[in-house]
Amino acid sequence: MRIDKYLWCIRMFKTRSIATDACKKGHVKIGGSNVKPSKEVFGTEKITVRKNQVNYQLIVIDTPPNRVGAKLVDLYRKDVTPKEEFEHLDLLKYSKDYYRKKGTGRPTKKDRRDIDEYKDDSHTDEHNELD
Repeated sequence: MRIDKYLWCIRMFKTRSIATDACKKGHVKIGGSNVKPSKEVFGTEKITVRKNQVNYQLIVIDTPPNRVGAKLVDLYRKDVTPKEEFEHLDLLKYSKDYYRKKGTGRPTKKDRRDIDEYKDDSHTDEHNELD
């Protein structure tokens, strides 16, 4: 079975064309080397798939006849992805800057509340100075 079809069948990718594009871009490796979408997959091969900034490591157990349900996926592959990969993903989520840069796009709801609060404070300060 072709590697792109295999990855689609075991529900690694939503569509087969996305699986093909991942192979073409070098996100899929067998034995440490990039593969073309037409590469044949056999049992006990170790596949590395880079998806969503995580390097998934899979071992082929068997090739399915066609796309299988989510409950049956573990019959055809074994996921040996180290836990450090997922911890790395969590760290990336926390390290991202959640606030947009100034001057780009519309204000968020939080920004709008801060602006309104600032305007209300400055308005009352002016009122107090006149009294």
